[in-house]
Amino acid sequence: MATDYDAPRKQDEELKTDSLDELKSRRSDQSSGSVDQDETEAAEDFVLPGADLSNVELSVDVIPAQDDEFTCSQCFLVHHRSQLAYEEDGLPVCVDCAA
Repeated sequence: MATDYDAPRKQDEELKTDSLDELKSRRSDQSSGSVDQDETEAAEDFVLPGADLSNVELSVDVIPAQDDEFTCSQCFLVHHRSQLAYEEDGLPVCVDCAA
């Protein structure tokens, strides 16, 4: 339910006149916070650890490293040249692994 923050607020006198029954009825009128969801539909997309995924085929476009990128010899991630901390035995090390 949307709240209109520009609407005038109740005065102290009006707040005192609200009966307990009226407040209870307002609370019961509000919808619950639960979402209706089909359990079987939700379970279809859930993958358990160790599940057999041998029949699943993935397609990924692999882009080769650019001229301004390097592969860290410690974490094996591709970083921009600005992330190069130093080279150890001719192998680049990123600032994350150098720390």
